[in-house]
Amino acid sequence: MVDASAVGPGLKAMAGTRAPKFGHFIVEFATPGIGHILKSAGCDFVLFDLEHSGFGFETVKSAIRYFEAAQVPVIVRVPSKEYHHIARAMDMGAEGLMVPMVGSAEEARQIVHSMKYHPQGGRGVALQVAHDRYRPGAVADKFTATNNRTTLFCQIETADGVKNCEEIAAVDGVDCLWVGHFDLSVGLGIPGEFEHPDFKAAIDRTVKAARSHGKAMGRLVPTVEVGIELYDVGFDFICYSGDVWVLHNALAEAIGKLREGTKANASKNAAAGSEAAAKAAAPAKAKAPAKAAPAKAPATRKART
Repeated sequence: MVDASAVGPGLKAMAGTRAPKFGHFIVEFATPGIGHILKSAGCDFVLFDLEHSGFGFETVKSAIRYFEAAQVPVIVRVPSKEYHHIARAMDMGAEGLMVPMVGSAEEARQIVHSMKYHPQGGRGVALQVAHDRYRPGAVADKFTATNNRTTLFCQIETADGVKNCEEIAAVDGVDCLWVGHFDLSVGLGIPGEFEHPDFKAAIDRTVKAARSHGKAMGRLVPTVEVGIELYDVGFDFICYSGDVWVLHNALAEAIGKLREGTKANASKNAAAGSEAAAKAAAPAKAKAPAKAAPAKAPATRKART
């Protein structure tokens, strides 16, 4: 039985406060221990990717169980705005849904309709399956519980998304505006130029829209410094890096230091060995012969008179 005191707030409650929430991006390692690893590391949530990872829904179904076991709320990013992607992720048990390239309020409303049950939406009904943890119960209660629990993260990563962010944030059922910074920079015609005035203006516009409608803001961040800076700007869901990059960077740094350290030690050892060899090869200095002690004069007897 799960200790209720050990279970943190769900994504819906997190989205309702501007306190910082820290998570991690999973794009490669859907292993059985991943939920407990993230929990031990202090993560408040996990973002599980289907857009770029190549993971399928069978993997999602298993991975969500790993995160549930560790009490780590999971956001599943689906590959598209298509109904079958959205509804399937929800049926697998996704607590949070992230949808890429949301460009208008109408698209946001359609996403809400696809992910919510009646009366808030039109999602096809499947009960006593993965999303409700296989428990029986009254249909009306199930609908209410599921609709209250599921949390929507709309990605703002196009010029249209920025243009319409105020209307998107106003849609009932949208909980967070999540900036896809790389795609947004491309959409603005300034790939990778995150300090460009146009990019900064887009961020300011999106943050203001979220604040005006009481919605959360989120983003993937590559470094601790960027995460702190963005929290000060108005982002509260801070997703620190991803499994591939954290492993790669930590391993590359450690291997690099090992190579550098062992090379330095090898050089010292080689120098010490050369010095010892030089000493061994040097001809020994001949020792001066010991000086003979001076001979004592024979003792003379005093003549008797």
